[in-house]
Amino acid sequence: MDPEAAKTARESLDLTFHMSNLLNTGLDRHTLSVLIALCDLGLNPEALAAVVKELRSERVSSSSAPIPKP
Repeated sequence: MDPEAAKTARESLDLTFHMSNLLNTGLDRHTLSVLIALCDLGLNPEALAAVVKELRSERVSSSSAPIPKP
């Protein structure tokens, strides 16, 4: 990637991360970068959003579940 393209990509990620923070999504820069790359590869953004929501709900439900005793 040429330096100008890298700069543009970095600025785009910065803007996306700022918007993400304003919308209080809780997504970090790395996750946003992966999601953007997946969209660039042609994955459906709505499907990706549904997966993120599902993974979050599973994480919440598993963290609130009681710890099994051995």
